[in-house]
Amino acid sequence: MISNWDLYLVTDAKVYPGRSHVDEVEAAIAGGARVVQFREKQMNDRDMLNIGTTLRRLTAEADVDFIVNNRVDIALAVDADGVHVGQEDLPASLVRRLVGPKGIVGVSASTSEEAIKAERDGADYIGASPVFSTGTKTDAPRPTGLEGLRAMADAVNIPIVAIGGISVGNIDGVISAGADAVAVISAVVCAPDMVKASKELISKIRAAKRRIQDV
Repeated sequence: MISNWDLYLVTDAKVYPGRSHVDEVEAAIAGGARVVQFREKQMNDRDMLNIGTTLRRLTAEADVDFIVNNRVDIALAVDADGVHVGQEDLPASLVRRLVGPKGIVGVSASTSEEAIKAERDGADYIGASPVFSTGTKTDAPRPTGLEGLRAMADAVNIPIVAIGGISVGNIDGVISAGADAVAVISAVVCAPDMVKASKELISKIRAAKRRIQDV
């Protein structure tokens, strides 16, 4: 359930040599993540299907939500929980029709206008991206900053997942600006100990949420 998300791992098998999508997902699950996204832009369809099937099994066994980036066909083939699309991918309205009413649809947005349209088109959550500058996605839009993140959170009634340059050092500000969950790549994938990094991030996110609730 999206309401239970805190750390949202996005996989990347290239940023840290020797670490596979499976390694990353296993570590995130061991660290307590409740949702992971399989993101792969260059792999052939057969390999994506095989890895996606493995990741679906791992996440299902751990009761963790499994999202596939962009590829609706792969998501449907492996019975993923949902699909995440960007502004240049299939429109959210079409993705919603393809995955049905129970599938999770996430949409990347970098402005309030994009977020509002995504919600209107059937998105279940917004991937506010990027909040800060990041080297993981070289084609990312200009960073929204905390003010842009806050504007998107105020503009929609669905959860906000913040991504882009987020680490333990800036999570407090991100949660205070309205993020319901925090998505990361390098903060976990490039950490010496991925399980420990996942635990630290989750602890920081939950502490920030508690402080807001206590105000």
